[in-house]
Amino acid sequence: MSYTLPDLPYAYNALEPYFDQTTMFIHHTKHHQTYIDNANLALAGTEFSDTLVEHLISALDQVPDNKKNILRNNAGGHANHSFFWKGLKPNTHLKGDLKKAIENDFGSIDHFKETFERAASSCFGSGWVWLVRKNNKLLVVSTTNQDNPLMGELICGTSGTPILGLDIWEHAYYLKYQNQRMHYVKAFWNIVNWDQASINFVKTM
Repeated sequence: MSYTLPDLPYAYNALEPYFDQTTMFIHHTKHHQTYIDNANLALAGTEFSDTLVEHLISALDQVPDNKKNILRNNAGGHANHSFFWKGLKPNTHLKGDLKKAIENDFGSIDHFKETFERAASSCFGSGWVWLVRKNNKLLVVSTTNQDNPLMGELICGTSGTPILGLDIWEHAYYLKYQNQRMHYVKAFWNIVNWDQASINFVKTM
């Protein structure tokens, strides 16, 4: 089994004006595809070639040392982007158990957003910001490069099950927002797929 580029569940222009069509096309067909191609090359002929990418990045300690970094970066990139695309959709609303949990663990929705935005702004260089569930509590964490909380603290310095994630690599926003990362982060709230986030949350219970 080789990894393949997942279809987006929407058109490239569906997230306008918040995420522009050109960036979405390049991000999906070029950046994500490159991670997939590199991961497939590294996995060819190994015992991990049929492993689901989420399981693979959760078990990087079992991967041979000469494959570990390339799979950390590229299988990580595939997992992160596959998760990210599903987490985007216009006109959904935060509600139900996830809303209650966010209010309980962060004090308010506004404080959660402030915490998430602060993590995004303080991440030096390229990486991701995540809402995760760990030990029955919601937390905001960040990872560098293409690391994912599923990799665990020994690999990437944090852990948890992702509920929501935002790509803060420059390739995700530079064509539209240039160096204004926070404009991009704030635009994200308009296209969060809260329905998918709620599904992700329920799976952790």
